[in-house]
Amino acid sequence: MNWDEFEHWGAHIARWAADYHKGIRDLPVRAQTEQGDIAAALPVTPPEAGEAMEQIIADFERIVMPGITHWQHPRFFAYFPANAAPPSMLAEMLVSTIAAQSMLWQTSPAATEMEGVMIDWLRQALGLPDGFKGVIQDSASSATLSAVLTMREIALNWRGNKEGLSGLGRLRIYCSQEVHSSVDRAIWVAGIGQDNLVKIGNGTSGHAYEMDTEELAARITQDRAAGYIPAGIIAITGGTGIGAYDFHHPVLAIAKAEGLYTHLDAAWAGAAMICPEYRDEFWAGVEGYDSIVFNPHKWLGAQFDCSVQFLRDPQHQINTLKIEPEYLKTAGAPVTNYSEWTIPLGRRFRALKLWFLIRSYGLEGLRARIRNHVDWAHSLAARLDAHPDFEVVTQPILSLFTFKVMGRDDSGQLAFVERLNNDGRIYITQTRVKGAVVIRFQIGQFDCSKDDINTAYDVLCELVKP
Repeated sequence: MNWDEFEHWGAHIARWAADYHKGIRDLPVRAQTEQGDIAAALPVTPPEAGEAMEQIIADFERIVMPGITHWQHPRFFAYFPANAAPPSMLAEMLVSTIAAQSMLWQTSPAATEMEGVMIDWLRQALGLPDGFKGVIQDSASSATLSAVLTMREIALNWRGNKEGLSGLGRLRIYCSQEVHSSVDRAIWVAGIGQDNLVKIGNGTSGHAYEMDTEELAARITQDRAAGYIPAGIIAITGGTGIGAYDFHHPVLAIAKAEGLYTHLDAAWAGAAMICPEYRDEFWAGVEGYDSIVFNPHKWLGAQFDCSVQFLRDPQHQINTLKIEPEYLKTAGAPVTNYSEWTIPLGRRFRALKLWFLIRSYGLEGLRARIRNHVDWAHSLAARLDAHPDFEVVTQPILSLFTFKVMGRDDSGQLAFVERLNNDGRIYITQTRVKGAVVIRFQIGQFDCSKDDINTAYDVLCELVKP
């Protein structure tokens, strides 16, 4: 392909993208294909000769699109969103065109310096105090793993990376039972082991499903007496299952007393903290954490992938992850090389989409969307709770709540979820509360409207009937 052909097909794909988004409400949200359909439509051997782009694009439409679940659909109410606001998409087109590998300041000064400024823009937007620095990770999973590795090294007096873990003692990490599974995986990868992730039960507030800090303090004391090495605490703001959130002041008081490194997973709910009115309930005391992660690629509208990790003292994480062979050294004055803050050496220019996004909408434009989603979730939950066929199980935490169909067991709840998703007009998922299956509903897609919420209510009421 020459550059004239690239220009032609680039324009074609831009038109296709606009038409796709304009007509996305007419598509079923979840892919309606059967397992194996897409693989069966693909040739079993690669082509020996090049093929015309006309045919490749035609096959994309014929083979790929039927097997796509439409994450940008305004009635995508499953999981958490992976939004892609148009300015963010345009920035990604430029990033793909430049194709810079931004591992060091010298390999892309603009990418490095813009990343620092965008981190600070977001620090201000979320109400974090001056002094927090940060780095853009690919996902919250990577940020959490980085934090867990840092906990490990601090607890072992920086001996783990050099000597290995054998014979250095058994570490313990503490967290709420509501944490995301990425925490478990980080414990595995860090070599700490699942048995040493201590999950603390819920407290007594009755609405936050927070970590029980009395149990937390007791478990740390018991573990020290038994010869374990407490290494860190992972708290949450907006857990994936039901939106659970910890109370930061008591968690941090225990961490300070015990000398433990702390990490806050606010991957979803952190974006809502650009709205000052939510901070008293969900954010008070957050400045005490050593590490905080939130995902602009969820609720804020930045195209996946884009996860921001704030660090109170970046040097701890740099000491854990930095490797500097001669070929990666930068001559002259000290510079920031963000690859020393993260596990991957290679880094994409992720800051550009944040720059485009924030400038295009402004913080107030982004706040308006989040406020709408929260208000609509509370309104929909109230309507469902008043309906004779439904019962709200967990009240809305920001824009996430759970409910169930009255008079149906776990298999009946799952059957209703599958009926809804096969219908195609909305897409939802299930979770468990106190061991029982419930239906999980979250509002967060960037272009969702009040009409889409009304449609969801109508579909739920229609399909709940036998």
